[in-house]
Amino acid sequence: MTLFLSYLINGISLGSVYAIIALGYTMVYGIAKMLNFAHGDVIMVGAYVSFCAVQYLNLPPWLSVVFAMAVCTVLGITIEGLAYKPLRQAPSLAVLITAIGMSYLLQNSALLIWGANPKSFPSVVNIANISLLNGRLLITGETIVTILANIIIMISLTLFTGKTKMGKAMRAVSEDKGAAELMGINVNTTISVTFAIGSALAAIAGVLLCSAYPTLMPTTGSMPGIKAFTAAVFGGIGSIPGAMIGGILLGIIEILGKAYISTELGDAFVFAVLIIVLLFRPSGLFGKNVREKV
Repeated sequence: MTLFLSYLINGISLGSVYAIIALGYTMVYGIAKMLNFAHGDVIMVGAYVSFCAVQYLNLPPWLSVVFAMAVCTVLGITIEGLAYKPLRQAPSLAVLITAIGMSYLLQNSALLIWGANPKSFPSVVNIANISLLNGRLLITGETIVTILANIIIMISLTLFTGKTKMGKAMRAVSEDKGAAELMGINVNTTISVTFAIGSALAAIAGVLLCSAYPTLMPTTGSMPGIKAFTAAVFGGIGSIPGAMIGGILLGIIEILGKAYISTELGDAFVFAVLIIVLLFRPSGLFGKNVREKV
């Protein structure tokens, strides 16, 4: 039983990282109606920026996270302005190809700047581990911070989109860009803010991911990014609570699958979930089927 609880906690922790990444995916898709497949590489950039801030600038760990968020926020706005804004009226396939191209650009830029050799990432968490059940169950500080960060971010985003002026503008743009523009909402600014928030979340996710699994490479964000996209679809892409629940469930499925069935097939279980969801509930757990006029 203790071993199962340990696996469950690890699954929730990993799933919380997926959930934070998935929140970025779901916000961009829900408002801009596009899939930003470069999002996973923004995670990698955020982790590298935090690493450099600690190693070379001697910044405190918490300040390195803030610095990484600021850099990724600017990066997200720049990517949206240069790569996606000119394609606002383009077919979705053109936007998708551009997103994949931007992903490769970020990966290869990281290779040129930081090299291909793995780097040991120093944990930014200084919270002591918690020992339960007479020392048989250990909850690490990274796990505690990751789960709390996920909950706080989800609540904050829910309040932001529901209570603030910009949040209401985002919801209006999500419903109908044309009508929102006629009502005086600056659609371009709203979408840029969405990318900024998503990219800042990607930086947090990258730092938390590398704190728990301290190996940093230019491909660090690729697989977690794809899994987080699966979590967003699982929970219902466009739904903030859905992204959180989908991420946590996916993390639990992955860890339990690796522990009790096969370590080698751990990733296969994740993508099997995506196939099953697309076959039987394409809108996800919290998504809604929407009819489109043709």
